[in-house]
Amino acid sequence: MAEPASRNAHILVVDDDPRIRQMLARYFEEEGYHVSAVADGRGMRDALQRFAIDIILLDLILPGGEDGLALAREVRTRSDVPIIMLTGRDEVVDRIVGLEIGADDYIAKPFHLREVLARLRTVLRRHHSRPLQSIDTEEGEVIRFNGWMLDARQRRLVTPEGAEVDLTTGEFNILLVMAKHPGRVFSRDTLMNLTRGRNYEAFDRAIDAQISRLRKKIEADKNALPLIKAVRGVGYVFTGQSLAPHDLGRGLMHRE
Repeated sequence: MAEPASRNAHILVVDDDPRIRQMLARYFEEEGYHVSAVADGRGMRDALQRFAIDIILLDLILPGGEDGLALAREVRTRSDVPIIMLTGRDEVVDRIVGLEIGADDYIAKPFHLREVLARLRTVLRRHHSRPLQSIDTEEGEVIRFNGWMLDARQRRLVTPEGAEVDLTTGEFNILLVMAKHPGRVFSRDTLMNLTRGRNYEAFDRAIDAQISRLRKKIEADKNALPLIKAVRGVGYVFTGQSLAPHDLGRGLMHRE
């Protein structure tokens, strides 16, 4: 029987091998999960539009010119739905790239179904138990930095020009924590624990990938100083000048 927290989870299996799709679908349905199984990227997009998917089991090698890495990257630009990569290639480069673009786990074929189940439960548990209260911010707080506006209650980021920027949940949480504490250096583990409630050293590069995507969204002006800097061997620091709510009337502070 599936764990209570994930009993009603809807799994999307994306694999071009019909035998694997059938095997995974049958096994997870017997464990109490809802399962949709598709063969390619087109089927994946259709399922994501039609259903509220809780986790994706995504094959690395797919037909039609779209591999699993490309599809994972596409999903991650719009959603934080957990992704477990399934592949017959157990190469380190593929594993690292998959994790860097936002995959939550990576399982090589052939696999044992009980191992897939155990890992899926672990990923779902981490995803659903993210302690949002650990994000040190007050409900309704608005943070302003370098002309930007970060609304914690509405979870909105607005550019100095007034345009809203689409951020995934993970990207928003990282920015919120760092903007609250400008000048403080955060290790990857600290960011992982504060923003996602995950504690797994093997996947700390997932934070690097999220921050890389976040920086592309908030540092479009190549002539401006970076808002987030990497501190070699330690982690990351937010260099923007933030204004607390009680300081908003004093105007926007500028970079030093």
